[in-house]
Amino acid sequence: MRAPFPETRVPPGIAAADWCDWRWQMRSRIRDADALSRVATADPDETEAIAKLSDRFHFVITPYYAALMDPEDADCPIRRQVVPRTAELDDPAGLADPLDEVAHSPVKNVIRVYPDRIAFCVNNECALYCRYCLRKRMVGEPEWAMKKQELGEALDWIRATPEIRDVLLTGGDPLTFSDERLAWLLGELRAIDHVEILRLGTRLPVTLPFRVTPELCRLLADHHPVWLNTHFNHPRELSAEAAESCDRLTRAGVPVGNQSVLLRGINDDPATMKALCEGLVRMRVRPYYCYQAQLLEGTEHFRVPVERGIEIFKALRGRTSGFAIPEYVLDTPHGKVPLQHRWLRGRDGDDVLVETWDGAIWREPNPG
Repeated sequence: MRAPFPETRVPPGIAAADWCDWRWQMRSRIRDADALSRVATADPDETEAIAKLSDRFHFVITPYYAALMDPEDADCPIRRQVVPRTAELDDPAGLADPLDEVAHSPVKNVIRVYPDRIAFCVNNECALYCRYCLRKRMVGEPEWAMKKQELGEALDWIRATPEIRDVLLTGGDPLTFSDERLAWLLGELRAIDHVEILRLGTRLPVTLPFRVTPELCRLLADHHPVWLNTHFNHPRELSAEAAESCDRLTRAGVPVGNQSVLLRGINDDPATMKALCEGLVRMRVRPYYCYQAQLLEGTEHFRVPVERGIEIFKALRGRTSGFAIPEYVLDTPHGKVPLQHRWLRGRDGDDVLVETWDGAIWREPNPG
């Protein structure tokens, strides 16, 4: 039997009841270099970056997620996701809004790319701020917060647009809402006849798993069908606490999928990606998408060539369960585009030629 997922060590001097309280975690987040130095050995590049980037993209980490970091290694794959580096200052090609989301917004924070579904950015707050965040232009910025009146205007637009059958709540992170505010919002959406599916995009099972309380799970179950996608990027994020949060969700009837991002030096090799995906499957979390990192400002040091990404996912085919392999996609202003190895090699008369996982060429009779 495989070993259980490791538990996160509670730092000395912190009561277990506080550590497991998601509100305490939110109040106690690391926000500056001094606080970071209390949990990790100071790195000069990180310290310089925190100071120089303080007015460009905020720096916030939950104590739980900080406990997953290697305190002595600035290149730790967990640490690199959330602690600033000076490389963020040098990215001449990076864009603030590479998916042109603002142009796709009929009302504030509603993004419509497809005819039948929307992404609804219900807030601008997260438990922590990922350095490669697609919406770093808005996360933590006051002008992007959604007042209840603005949420109401977005709901009115959804009510008046009967083509919308699928609503994804994202942000920011919708699970930073209180249970009461989330229940109100889900109730308003569930009362709209043409809205069939409610989805949540949240990283809190990864960055703050204590938020997934029994009360939250009962709330979600009251508004079914509810689906949830979370965002694990590295096997070290697969802790006992994260596994328990996902287990609570699935037992409440909420299907859980994972959307990762391909990140240089973090998960851009087949062994790491295989370990991540197989660990997710053990947690009953379906690897769904792996995104090519966007041409986003301050992220050149994270971006991996598309050709390398295709090689990584080709290497997984035939070497792990099919449902453990996410679809590698490039998100564009026109929607998601799958990025795949060319398994179909062409036609020879009445046969099609395909490449198998082990490199053989197979002829399949298939008259034209």
